[in-house]
Amino acid sequence: MRKAEIIPWTENWNELYQTESHILASVLNEEMIEIHHIGSTSVKQIGFAKPIIDILIVVRNIHNLDAYNDQMESFGYTPRGENGMIGRRYFIKGGQQRTHHVHCHQIADERVDIHLAFKQYMIEHPDDARAYAELKIKLADQFRHSVHMYQTGKEQFLDEMILKAMRWAKKKEKPFA
Repeated sequence: MRKAEIIPWTENWNELYQTESHILASVLNEEMIEIHHIGSTSVKQIGFAKPIIDILIVVRNIHNLDAYNDQMESFGYTPRGENGMIGRRYFIKGGQQRTHHVHCHQIADERVDIHLAFKQYMIEHPDDARAYAELKIKLADQFRHSVHMYQTGKEQFLDEMILKAMRWAKKKEKPFA
């Protein structure tokens, strides 16, 4: 069973993302449009995270990614298919000691905007970022031996922050409205 481990933010996470993004770009070159470091490891303002690098890849056609499973496996990634989210392809690296999660979505999928708006919102709203960090630390202490319970405990807060982030992002698109 995976444990819920939260540690202080480190610049090393950006370096790990950079290294892995080059590998992933070389593998998915034909399908990839964009690649982004997302999640708490990408936001210094949160200050704490599980030491797992989340990577978002925007692709031309999500269905074509299944043809890359063998190549992804050769770089240590386990293909998980949609993994409970229709229209996504998900890969993990590190097994029970996860190091990376790769979330692939097709261009124009609204979940791309959600991930990117949430990240930018947390960067620009340090009070909400700190509140998220405090919740993560509390839940990791409470559910140290159950990453599932840790994740469940974050859901309501994350849902609220995503709504705030999307409203905020929409206002930024129309600065004179």
